[in-house]
Amino acid sequence: MVAVVIIGIMAGAASQSWRTIMKRDREEELLFRGTQIRDAIARWNKPPKPLPGQVPRQQTHKLNDLKDLLQDPNTPETVRYLRRLYTDPITGKDFDLIVDPVKGIVGVKSSSEDPPLKRDNFPDDLKAFANKDKYSDWTFDYRLKATSAATGGGVTGLPGGTSGTSGGAFRSP
Repeated sequence: MVAVVIIGIMAGAASQSWRTIMKRDREEELLFRGTQIRDAIARWNKPPKPLPGQVPRQQTHKLNDLKDLLQDPNTPETVRYLRRLYTDPITGKDFDLIVDPVKGIVGVKSSSEDPPLKRDNFPDDLKAFANKDKYSDWTFDYRLKATSAATGGGVTGLPGGTSGTSGGAFRSP
């Protein structure tokens, strides 16, 4: 009888530990996916580099659908800003969109009202996430990254050595 009680207590402790590990993994994945989408939106809004002899132009199309990041419908060649669409790893659903009336979609955020485990020690470009009370307060808005970079912050990468940025749009032949 005592052995059964001890096994039950140990199983309960292992279950709590496993839940915490899984929640930390989902948080790390949220940071990765949100940063990937944010950086893709930033590349969408960045004026394209002109070819030699071309006059520089401004990005004139606002982003109305995240699917456009997979293949820019406004360019004659194939331009990809994001390799794939991601779902929110906390909820398993689509991210909530952050929309600006002029620029269109400017970021994403989780719809989860759950409190995060991670409270500090964020990369420089995500320092604003420190001490937030719920996942939905973690907003991946490309305009905030631009402000961070202008004040000396910048992308340093994500935990585990996964970089949160890439050099630009992905072009396919």
